[in-house]
Amino acid sequence: MQETLSSNLYDQQVKKLYHVGQILGLSQDVMQDLATPERVIQVKIEIKGNDGKVKTFIGWRSQHNSALGPYKGGVRYHPDVTQDEVIALSMMMTWKNSLLQLPYGGGKGGIRVDPSKLTKEELEALSRCYIDALYKYIGSDIDVPAPDVNTNPQIMAWYLDEYIKITGKADFAVFTGKPVELGGLPARIYSTGLGVATITKAAAKKFIGGIEGATVIIQGFGNVGSYTAQFLQEMGAKIIGVSDSKGGVIDPNGLDIKKLLEVKESTGSVINYPSGKKVTNDELLISECDILIPAALENVIHKFNAPKVKAKLIVEGANGPLTADADLIMKDRGIPVVPDILANAGGVVGSYVEWANNKMGEIMSEEEAKRLIIQRMENAFEGVYQKYNKLEDQDLRTAAMAISVERVVNAMKARGML
Repeated sequence: MQETLSSNLYDQQVKKLYHVGQILGLSQDVMQDLATPERVIQVKIEIKGNDGKVKTFIGWRSQHNSALGPYKGGVRYHPDVTQDEVIALSMMMTWKNSLLQLPYGGGKGGIRVDPSKLTKEELEALSRCYIDALYKYIGSDIDVPAPDVNTNPQIMAWYLDEYIKITGKADFAVFTGKPVELGGLPARIYSTGLGVATITKAAAKKFIGGIEGATVIIQGFGNVGSYTAQFLQEMGAKIIGVSDSKGGVIDPNGLDIKKLLEVKESTGSVINYPSGKKVTNDELLISECDILIPAALENVIHKFNAPKVKAKLIVEGANGPLTADADLIMKDRGIPVVPDILANAGGVVGSYVEWANNKMGEIMSEEEAKRLIIQRMENAFEGVYQKYNKLEDQDLRTAAMAISVERVVNAMKARGML
């Protein structure tokens, strides 16, 4: 099931692009151009396992569009990664970078692997081999990878070390999301969650009368979900439900985020939280709340469960959690959906700050970085909200994508690419 959903992500994204293209009056040729990545690199990775046997993996890097600058986007390690999914995610990165006015195009990488089945040595070998296969196509002015699903600062450190060994260039800005000791930014680890919380607060003010006391359910309690929960709690929201891959917990009186983090850390899942009601992920998505934040995988809200969603506002913490059908249902039901390319862009803004800081020679403090991320997110939300008010009978995703696509098309025209 997951396989078909993942590979379907590309079709979902093209559908959304064509919808916006028609509103902007783009020709069929231009839309076809925008739906096609500039380059997709497929690599075979062979490593010797600890058992002495050779293990073979397949990986990709999709470089979607470079009109606005070097490609930028994460690398995911997941058993269900497909080429289509990587291409779709690279396209979403193009729109995200454009919307946030970052000097980047869109890129994305992936290796089809279950990292939990590898030893640390095997994971390191896999990561280094991926860079061995790709180093000619990346660089701080060409393509800048970062962490994504199941990748982290340690993996970025291996990438950087391998890149420097092969190329002889001490180009620390070629990867973001690195350990602090290697030019990483302390704010990068929580920047996506900070961005989601900042956008949720801004959207709550416009659509449901403010964040103070608003009840929030977050599906997914990994890096994004857990930091989003912490920041929203600080802003005065009441987190009443969370989940991870094993299930979820709901307590209308509110959950103790600190305790949830401890339970997740010590037992491996939030379902072992001592109070509240245990629920499945499917039940969590259709539970009563003011704000629903899907922050796990794509396509979790679709035509079958979208009519049952009870939230007054949805903020996409994950990439592509709503299908195109679900978008139409929410629009008909009058439930605003803040799209992923805006809501979870805090991660790439954090990456941009780290990249710029590496380029300038490390001159920015954590507080300055945090302020810059919040400011960029608030400005982007304001721009999308204004566009949304101008466009008749369209949703927030269409408004956000209209801004993004138009900016990319204008840059392509200016450069003679169209």
